[in-house]
Amino acid sequence: MTHRVHPANGANVNRIIPLILAVALFMEQLDSTVIATALPAIAADIGTSPIALKLALTSYYVALAVFIPISGWMADRFGAKQVFVAAIAVFMVGSVACAFAGSLGGFVASRFLQGMGGAMMTPVARLVLVRGVPREDLVSAMAWLTIPALIGPLAGPPIGGFIATYFSWHWIFLVNIPIGIAGIAATLRFLPPIASEPPGRLDIAGFFLAGIAAAGLIFGFSVVSLPALPFEAGVAAMVIGFVSLLLYIRHARRVAEPLLALSLMQNRVFAATIIGGSLFRVGIGAMPFLTALMLQLSFGLTPFESGMVTFIGAVGAISMKFFAKSTFARHGFRTVLLATGFVSGATLLAMAGFGNTTPFVFLYVLLLAGGFSRSLFFTGLNALSFSSISAREAAQATAFSAVMQQLSIAAGVAIAGAVLEAATHLQGRDLALVDFHIAFAVVAIINLAGMWWFWKLKPTDGADTSGHRLASSGQADTGTIIAVK
Repeated sequence: MTHRVHPANGANVNRIIPLILAVALFMEQLDSTVIATALPAIAADIGTSPIALKLALTSYYVALAVFIPISGWMADRFGAKQVFVAAIAVFMVGSVACAFAGSLGGFVASRFLQGMGGAMMTPVARLVLVRGVPREDLVSAMAWLTIPALIGPLAGPPIGGFIATYFSWHWIFLVNIPIGIAGIAATLRFLPPIASEPPGRLDIAGFFLAGIAAAGLIFGFSVVSLPALPFEAGVAAMVIGFVSLLLYIRHARRVAEPLLALSLMQNRVFAATIIGGSLFRVGIGAMPFLTALMLQLSFGLTPFESGMVTFIGAVGAISMKFFAKSTFARHGFRTVLLATGFVSGATLLAMAGFGNTTPFVFLYVLLLAGGFSRSLFFTGLNALSFSSISAREAAQATAFSAVMQQLSIAAGVAIAGAVLEAATHLQGRDLALVDFHIAFAVVAIINLAGMWWFWKLKPTDGADTSGHRLASSGQADTGTIIAVK
């Protein structure tokens, strides 16, 4: 059965519904920022190293990458609202499992279970917006969706640091329980039936090939640098992942409805957001991991103290959201994405120069500017991704975009961890501040490399979504351009 959203009330579409859906993003962002701050405390308690815990971070992102591709099919088959509620419940179960994990293996498995729930939460929420919001209001709706989600990074570091310092890290994951219950209750009470398309046939072979490829490549790269595990195991996982990737590409070209439609990459604008955005996210994925470890291991800060430092980035991210619509309408996607992308990359490079004698106010400025620029970048990137995508392609595009997003973030953590491991192995010593500097520089270069793809965009790309072309020609109408008060 096909359900439709009737957006007669603009406030419901542009504000109330995105705020409800943002519960999922809030939990995910709170959880990821909390665990980054508490890594040294968790590692000490379960008897492993903080760098080894990158497996727990990457396992979550791998679970997202494996199960996100079927999120669109699940939403169409069982209803987006029902899948959204079930996903929150699975995420809550995974959170409880994390709280009671007593070993690295148990913790990694629990994070994977969390990722299974997260794989359905965020993509389904974005799919609801893409299908239920007029295209000219998409930037506004995306901004409202991500404002509450940004409260997670704002509250996560101080909350996680406070709990890890003065209580027990186990309680960090139990914070998700009351949030999840509130999210389920609000969804059942306020979220209307959502538009759905005929689900079609599930590409089971593609699901297994894509899942093995994602897990093999990311886990293999993460494991290959860990001294506690055989080097050969990591290499074997990477080989299996690469072969599975080649088999999936071959499979996707032969079937009518592949799990991830590679044909979407023939869309010039969509391809730019996927490739450029993926390179950009490598740096963003590494940022929380590197910053929390550097502040605690090299500067001697407690988890709470480091959390009070890093939360400033979320302040910049939240403040930006109120200017997103007018900024993209005035300057267009290409100009804003290039400017914010270069600023974000520059802040990562600057982190490579942060030393023992550098005033902490310099770090505050970097984190504030980085949070502001990254938030504006992602708001535009998410809207531009769907600016040239038809309603029929929305589910496929949502899944494809979300998979690449999680894989690139996982790659960022894996690359940063590999650089730190390599530095300590080659020097034969414990982690030093210079090792973090090298890691920041490496991910910053990858981050900046993504800007080439946005440089190739046309100034008018996505103009119907941003309103830039209409505004510059004097043909703007208030209903299109000024969608957010």
